[in-house]
Amino acid sequence: MDENKTEKRRKLLLSKIEKFRLFDDDFMSKVFEDDIEATEFLLKIILQRDDLEVIESKGQVSIKNLLGRSIRLDIKAKDKSGKLYNIEVQRADEGAEEKRARYYSSILDANTLLPGQDFNDLPETYVIFITEHDVLKAKMPLYHINRKIEENGMTFCDESHIIYVNGEYRAENDLGKLMHDFSCQNPDEMQLEFLAEKTRYFKKDEKGVRRMCKIMEDFAAEERAEERAAQAEEFAISLLEDGTLPIAKIAEVSKLSEEKIKELAEKIKNAG
Repeated sequence: MDENKTEKRRKLLLSKIEKFRLFDDDFMSKVFEDDIEATEFLLKIILQRDDLEVIESKGQVSIKNLLGRSIRLDIKAKDKSGKLYNIEVQRADEGAEEKRARYYSSILDANTLLPGQDFNDLPETYVIFITEHDVLKAKMPLYHINRKIEENGMTFCDESHIIYVNGEYRAENDLGKLMHDFSCQNPDEMQLEFLAEKTRYFKKDEKGVRRMCKIMEDFAAEERAEERAAQAEEFAISLLEDGTLPIAKIAEVSKLSEEKIKELAEKIKNAG
C-alpha cells in the first residue's frame, strides 16, 4: 500500500473512531477489555452494589458450540465470589430479543461445568443487555428477569439472572448518567469522569488511538477470515449432502481439515 493510500486509510479510521459511542459493541468491548476497574465500575452502577469486586474481565470472548450456534460475548467477567457476568450492548432492537438473552444464558451455563462436575457447582450468572432503546417498552430504567413459580409467586432459585438496561433512561443518578455517557461521541461531554477518561484514551490519546486503529484493522481481517471460513463450510456441507466425494477429497477442495469435515458430517447427521 503506497503512502497516499495509507494516509487515506488512517484518516478513514480516525473519522470512524471519532464517531464511536459506547453503544458500538466493538468500541465498548475494547474500552472495558481486560480492565477490571472499568468493568467493576459498570457493574456496580447497573447492579446498584458497592460490595462487588471483579477479578477477571475480557472483551469479545468467543464460545464455541460444536452442535449449534456459537456466540461472541462483548464482555465476560467474574467476581470474587465466583459469579459470572456477560454484558452485551445492542443498538438494534432485533439484536436484543428475549430468546437471544435466553440462549446466551444457556451457553454461559453449558461452558461452565467440567465433565462429571456436580450441577450444584454451577455459578450464579448474569446476562446483562444494555440496549440503546427501551426494547421491553415499559419505560423502566432496569428490567430484572428471574424465574418464578407461577402458582405462588415464589422465586425459583436457579441463580440465573437476565437484566435489560434501558439506554433511553436519563436522570440525575449514576444509571441515568451512565446511559447518557453511552450515547456520547465526545468524551468531554460525558458526565461520569471515570468513564470519560477511559473513553478519552481511545479517542484522543495518541497511544490509545493507534491501538484502536490496530484493533479495527484486526477486526476487519478477522471478519474477512470468518467470512471465508463460513463460505468454505457451506461448500463442504453441500458436498457432504451430495454424498459423492470421500471426506479426504472434500477436505482437499474446501481447504478445511479432515477433522473439520468429520465434525460437519456429524452435525448433519444429528440434524437429520
